[in-house]
Amino acid sequence: MSAMFSWLTKAQSLFSPSASPCLTCGKRISGSSPFPGVCRICAESIPWIRSPRCLKCGRHVGCPDCTRSTEPSPIICNRSAVAYNSVMREWLGQYKYSGNERYALLLGLMLDRAYLTLKKEKQSTLLSREPSIIHRSWSADLLVPVPVSDSRLMERGFNQAERLADVLSRRRKVQQLPLLIRTHHTGKQSFKSRAERLADMKHAFAENPAVTTQFADLMKREVPLNRPVRIVIVDDIYTTGSTIRACAEIIQQIGSDYGYTIEVYSLTWARS
Repeated sequence: MSAMFSWLTKAQSLFSPSASPCLTCGKRISGSSPFPGVCRICAESIPWIRSPRCLKCGRHVGCPDCTRSTEPSPIICNRSAVAYNSVMREWLGQYKYSGNERYALLLGLMLDRAYLTLKKEKQSTLLSREPSIIHRSWSADLLVPVPVSDSRLMERGFNQAERLADVLSRRRKVQQLPLLIRTHHTGKQSFKSRAERLADMKHAFAENPAVTTQFADLMKREVPLNRPVRIVIVDDIYTTGSTIRACAEIIQQIGSDYGYTIEVYSLTWARS
């Protein structure tokens, strides 16, 4: 049994009826709730991003970053499940920094909503361009979690992006692959300005040589020759997009090295 499957099984067991106080309000969960670990009332208050204002980064409000940027982006678009308000900050903090594994499956299932949003949008675009392929469905070919540094992995004991991707991978039958490695520790980005984040992310990631052959074999086997490879980067939160862009640039280079045209998308649990 893999370590990843073990933690997911453990996380699912934590949501059994015998252990069901709501993660948010603490009240005993009674009746049905659309998401594990939270009561129906708290689930209904989740700040979903159903119709992003910015179609590039998926932000729910006006986005000066995308409108003022003249540089070409290495990603097609980002989609996020929720707006990053004070409640969502607490949820992520409990999971990411306090190690509360009761949030693992919950956040992964929430991310799945963002994937379905992306899938619906891309399928609609596909059909509008080629109505004759109505029976062909849009799907990602590969999920790539944003890697963490060795020091951060030792501190937390897990990579939250990898676990989010694992829930999505199992639900949507899309393989995930650690295609990237972190080359150096960049410190906590939440305390840094946009300019500092952008500078930090330069050369922060590189190709993972342990899986590139596996990547090439997977693409040959799974992806039709008449379309680009669809790769989705997975992370917990999108703030300036500097991390996502840095990862996407490396992925684009890997694709080029192997002779593939790559379409890179990103999914994050939250958008600040």
